[in-house]
Amino acid sequence: MDRDVRLEVFFYRETSGREPVREWLRGLNKEAKKTIGEDIKTVQFGWPLGMPLVRSLGGGLWEARSNLENTIARVIFVVARGQMILLHGFIKKTRATPKAELDLARKRAAKVL
Repeated sequence: MDRDVRLEVFFYRETSGREPVREWLRGLNKEAKKTIGEDIKTVQFGWPLGMPLVRSLGGGLWEARSNLENTIARVIFVVARGQMILLHGFIKKTRATPKAELDLARKRAAKVL
């Protein structure tokens, strides 16, 4: 691992081989992908970070907060053994993080930790 990199970044992978966050990113426009990618890189090289880019969701879950042109994106991740594991990504439509999004991320976190 490069000594300037604080965390290695990995996509959560299901037993089927699917990588849901990578698939979600592929469906976004080029500008959104670029913004989210830069935000993930900022976390990767600057960990630990706090608001406004990173917020704790409790239980070891964190969210990277990306402001896109007309919306807000979130990537929920965990940090373990020098790795940032991207569990779930979504476009935020409500003020609070929806319970279903959190539950899915928690379920995936339990599989990787």
